[in-house]
Amino acid sequence: MIIGAGIFLYPHVASWFSQLAQSKVIDSELVIFHENTDQEEAIREELAAAHEYNEALSSGAIYEANANIALGSGSLAPGAMGYNELLNETGSGFMGRLLYEDLGIDLPIYHGTSDDILLTGVGHLEGTSLPVGRKGTRSVLTAHRGLPESTLFNNLDKAEVGDIFSVTVLDEVYAYQVFEIKVINPEDTQQILPDPDRDLMTLVTCTPLGINTHRILVTAERIYPTPEATEAAALATPQLPHFPWWTVIIAVIVIGIGVYVWRDGYRLARIAQVESSDETIESTGSE
Repeated sequence: MIIGAGIFLYPHVASWFSQLAQSKVIDSELVIFHENTDQEEAIREELAAAHEYNEALSSGAIYEANANIALGSGSLAPGAMGYNELLNETGSGFMGRLLYEDLGIDLPIYHGTSDDILLTGVGHLEGTSLPVGRKGTRSVLTAHRGLPESTLFNNLDKAEVGDIFSVTVLDEVYAYQVFEIKVINPEDTQQILPDPDRDLMTLVTCTPLGINTHRILVTAERIYPTPEATEAAALATPQLPHFPWWTVIIAVIVIGIGVYVWRDGYRLARIAQVESSDETIESTGSE
């Protein structure tokens, strides 16, 4: 019983610790830029370099049949700055923050889509535009669903056309409104290409939850100006997740029941043992 309760409660507690760690990463990384006005010139230079990178990039991605994650298909012009050199001021690989309040998503964005990155946050797909806006760009962000220890993109299938989410990079907030939600069959190949007249962002993960045979693509277009409420939320300190105290209550109840059952069973066993001993003594005496 106790082991079963532990298996049931583990994902909820582990997910809380994961969200706590993600909130701390966002807070510690973004506060560097929000509270240090001396870095204004450096930030403008970094953003300019990111725009130059996007201009030098023949951006694109492809979701091949039966693939778990999309692959960047873009190529860089000779002499362009390296991918990992950009939007990586602290050297940690942290690129920005994805905030999708309607789905309860508030996650750090990192360079690349390695296994380690996708276990801790959102990965930016190399080969697609860096998430710094402008027409003709299309960034692709991806994360896992169904991990027992982290929520990540578990709720992405609940996205609706018209939803607004934001991406914060350095001290800039980019707001996007969802206009297309597409589910791709496992045997299909899907290209994810930019539109020269639009500023796009696509969020990608597997679906259905726990089965992961299909892929879901949520594509949004940048909206101007950034809504004040969206910008305020994106620049605010992440809200720490509420600890699931109900798991503690359930654990205490289960342990209490377990102790009661054990003690009651032990008591009954002792009574049975005493009665058996008495019967043995009586049998011996009668002989």
